[in-house]
Amino acid sequence: MVTDVTRQVVGQRGEVFGLIEAGVDPHLFKPTRGHAKQLHIADIVFHSGLMLEGRMGESFTQLQRSGKPVFAVTEALDKEFLFSPPNFAGHYDPHVWMDVKAWSLCVDHIASSMAKFDAEHAEEYRTNAKAYREELSKLDDYVRGVIESIPESQRVLVTAHDAFEYFSRAYGIKVKSVQGVSTEAEAGVNDVNQLVDFLVERKLPAIFVESSVNAKNIQAVIEGAKSRGVTVQVGGELFSDAMGAEGTYEGTYIGMIDHNATLIARALGGTAPERGLNGKLKEPTSSTSEGR
Repeated sequence: MVTDVTRQVVGQRGEVFGLIEAGVDPHLFKPTRGHAKQLHIADIVFHSGLMLEGRMGESFTQLQRSGKPVFAVTEALDKEFLFSPPNFAGHYDPHVWMDVKAWSLCVDHIASSMAKFDAEHAEEYRTNAKAYREELSKLDDYVRGVIESIPESQRVLVTAHDAFEYFSRAYGIKVKSVQGVSTEAEAGVNDVNQLVDFLVERKLPAIFVESSVNAKNIQAVIEGAKSRGVTVQVGGELFSDAMGAEGTYEGTYIGMIDHNATLIARALGGTAPERGLNGKLKEPTSSTSEGR
């Protein structure tokens, strides 16, 4: 997500390389020597921050000590805005990109950082950021509209791990998950059973798997509900900590959020165009299959 929005701001003024490939969980990402080399030859480094890339924290610190410009795109956000989950060891929830308006502010931070780094082209970076933020404003309106179209009794998003709290607050949908904020923490039997109890009580039409998270816990929830006489469908696969494949619409930040909002709305009984905001989404394979 950071790679994509940085490309939008930098435009033709530089080459932007992302270290983490599509479908890779950043919580579990381990940098190789090749990644370290890329960091050292870079002129400027952007990362998400808020402990998302926890295993790379030392690398970023060392780069800063060496004089390399290193910026966390979330560092300019007001701390009052951020979530502090009780099960995340006193750290902030890093999944800020799930709130389009908040991520739009991060775009501005990238632009201001680039303007300081390359003052000669500062105005170009600001212009690129402004144009991109206008696109994000349209996306934000779209997401809010399709989520509001879901019947209130079904406006609950159940996922594999707790990556959607900012989405929940921004767009008015409750969220439940099996795992916590970080996928490093294993879900326990009690976590699964509590979610089964919730699904049996609410009789939601669908729950969701995630592209970068193992689906075993969600499958356990589905089987638990089935054993109690409630059939729960998989509404589809969401992008949480990773976008779609490089070179696809879903491999962009806008495409990622468009995909999520459209899929959630349609699976939970709301109204959304099959191909999304911009008519670019892939045709859905199946949003009602019981498994993966």
